[in-house]
Amino acid sequence: MRVYLDNAATTPVAPEVVEAMMPYFTEHYGNPSSIHAHGRAARAALEKARKTIAGLLHAAPAEIFFTSGGTETANLIIYQAVHHLGVSRIITSKMEHHCVLHTAESLFRRLKIDYVELDEHGNILYESLEQLLKNQHKTLVCLMHANNEIGTITNIARVGELCKQHGALFFSDTVQTVAHYPIDLQAVHVHFISGSAHKFHGPKGVGFAYIRSDSMLRPLLHGGAQERNMRAGTENLPGIVGMEKAMSLAYARLEEDRRHISGLKKYFLEKLRQHFPDIRVHGNEAENSLYTVLNIGFPRKQDSGMLVFNLDIHGVSASAGSACSSGSDVGSHVLAALGVTDRYEGVRFSFSRYNTTEEMDYTIEKLKEIIRP
Repeated sequence: MRVYLDNAATTPVAPEVVEAMMPYFTEHYGNPSSIHAHGRAARAALEKARKTIAGLLHAAPAEIFFTSGGTETANLIIYQAVHHLGVSRIITSKMEHHCVLHTAESLFRRLKIDYVELDEHGNILYESLEQLLKNQHKTLVCLMHANNEIGTITNIARVGELCKQHGALFFSDTVQTVAHYPIDLQAVHVHFISGSAHKFHGPKGVGFAYIRSDSMLRPLLHGGAQERNMRAGTENLPGIVGMEKAMSLAYARLEEDRRHISGLKKYFLEKLRQHFPDIRVHGNEAENSLYTVLNIGFPRKQDSGMLVFNLDIHGVSASAGSACSSGSDVGSHVLAALGVTDRYEGVRFSFSRYNTTEEMDYTIEKLKEIIRP
């Protein structure tokens, strides 16, 4: 058996999504910017996808811009907020995705960066955020909706209200929550969010930026008038159609998937504690935690080093953290921000609608073989 438990890194593309995409490779292959019949058909599909995605998020279609994914979107928002909206300070946290942290750090000569305080589970301390917001710099707050490594969820409605009170712009990386949680952009005071199709059973290499109508940015990429002059380059139409289908499917079965995946996570954690009572959970255990992510600290023992690699050898795909840091030997910046000591070896297990109880049992048995008393 081969078990895939790295769905926070990427998810398998749903068969329905593949089916929806195929005609846009073989039949409807026109360029959406062309004015002939082939181009008009492509443009119609593009705008239909934009309208569908906007509707699912309670946004206006004109506020949705297609990109290559979360990293490009974060770069677009942060760079252009600094260069064109006059932002002189960023408030963020040390457990944000590197596409936010590294982009902000690359601008260190132009702005001040402040880090909000966190508790031991990765929850932001709202009192710390409020105190930082009292400084009257033109500020962009960059706080993710849910952490991709430990699953801790931030109350973005509360953050949005604090930003509104203090006149700050707010960007939330929602890559791990779009299509897993309802997001109502009419109810949350947020100026920018990001989404990436491959996190919810869509194709890789396609995503979107939400840019609120009163906070429009200038383009990061130049060379064409695509995406209403916001993002030059021919649109990835098969990918966009696939993202629309994946997102529609995810929201149509949201509660069903949540019940199934939450049940698997709970079952797996109970089994882990039964067989490995000295483990620890990184992040929030149940409340305010992604139901798709479980980060476990295993006490380091002489025969349990390189646990992720040993799991792979035994047929289980899991991870030690963000896939974007693959190959790095500096460890997880998220666990470092939480003060997790080297006595624990962190493994992220992340689940999808396609996982089963049998796979959980198989993984437990393999862990028992790898981690012997």
